[in-house]
Amino acid sequence: MTRTDCVPPDEIRALFSIALSDMYRTEVPQYGALLELVASVNADALASAPDLMARLECRGELARLDVERHGAIRVGTAAELFDMRRLFAVMGMVPVGYYDLSVAGVPVHSTAFRPVGAADLRRNPFRVFTSLLRLDLIGDEALRAEAAAILSARRIFTPRAMELVAVSETQGGLDHDQAAGFVREALETFRWHAQANVGLSTYKALVAAHRLVADIVSFKGPHINHLTPRTLDIDAAQARMVAQGMAAKAQIEGPPRRDCPILLRQTSFKALSEPVGFATGQGDVLGTHTARFGEIEQRGAALTPKGRLLYDQLLAAARRDAQAGSGDDGQALAMRFRAFPDDWRMLRDQGLAFFRYFPTPAGLAAPEDRMSVLSVDDLVDRGYLGYEPITYEDFLPVSAAGIFQSNLGAGERRQYDERSSRASFEQALGAPVRDEMVLYADEQSLSIRTALARLGLDPDLPLKAEA
Repeated sequence: MTRTDCVPPDEIRALFSIALSDMYRTEVPQYGALLELVASVNADALASAPDLMARLECRGELARLDVERHGAIRVGTAAELFDMRRLFAVMGMVPVGYYDLSVAGVPVHSTAFRPVGAADLRRNPFRVFTSLLRLDLIGDEALRAEAAAILSARRIFTPRAMELVAVSETQGGLDHDQAAGFVREALETFRWHAQANVGLSTYKALVAAHRLVADIVSFKGPHINHLTPRTLDIDAAQARMVAQGMAAKAQIEGPPRRDCPILLRQTSFKALSEPVGFATGQGDVLGTHTARFGEIEQRGAALTPKGRLLYDQLLAAARRDAQAGSGDDGQALAMRFRAFPDDWRMLRDQGLAFFRYFPTPAGLAAPEDRMSVLSVDDLVDRGYLGYEPITYEDFLPVSAAGIFQSNLGAGERRQYDERSSRASFEQALGAPVRDEMVLYADEQSLSIRTALARLGLDPDLPLKAEA
């Protein structure tokens, strides 16, 4: 049953992301300074490049820029992940991508809950990178059992939040009063709690296993550990963070600076040490916990499987170069990525990135001539079809691990046996994760078919002419 007075999921997502941002600004005042910094950098970038503003406006990305955020949380059990999926579904967010961070020394595997439709992303692109603790990677059997018992006893959602999730599932959505109540109740899951639910000795044992384990197990719920605004110039943002005295990461994660940005670049400032009360038999003991930090991201073009393979190969080679002493990480990365084309036409022609196609005024004005074309490439060459890169909406596992590690301390690099477990993750989730490559390919294909239909051509026209 679907009610006709239901609030669209996009609207609920927008309400929740605003409420979460307001709450996090109160909890972490430096987040407010980060938003002001990013707004200033973006204003300067747009003022210095009118063509950039025009491109963003054409792609529908200018309006979403100021509200764009991604958050990150960590849950401890399969049951928590299962219900988190149900909660995000109310907001039109589905799990996209599987990320095994254990290969980079972090004992979690993850997905990103996000909207998937182009129109939904334009309305509000809020996404949450969600990690599930891998208890099997805790080597101490007794500590693993204790952590499991602690997690099984907690309830991270309010009863009313889960009631409203069930209502949404039953009636196909929520009315305005229910949506407002849902946002209010869901917010409680992501709130910071300065009172730990473990004693100090247990906390120290969990920290010794891994700081991320301690962060997940020791508290009442999956407090939001960062909210990330999107910048148009992450290098300028990094420089301003340093100038303003923020403890910024030494280097930006992801690809090097390019004329044609690809994938995702991220930087952050160091996590806060926050006071926490730990229960003992004689009352509370005050200690500190370090988890929450500030992050900035710059998004570029989504890469095809061919492009992603080249990216991964160059990234691996750059890391080997740096380890061998052939310059620092930044220099090695810049040198290796000279092999990655930095021109939109080359990226398109070589099939390295996904693009959205649209008819040009010249194409719409040439009805007879365009009938002789043999392929989409022919239309592009004649100037009858234009194209623009599809924005990468997802994450990079190596970059995510790098951000986590930089905020957990230098001693947090662990080595785990290679035991990727997508099947167990999806079993816990209660659903398969969506393949981001399929989503981008579908968006590209739909844009081509739509553009060809507007030109009065066969929507199944091949991309390239037969040899």
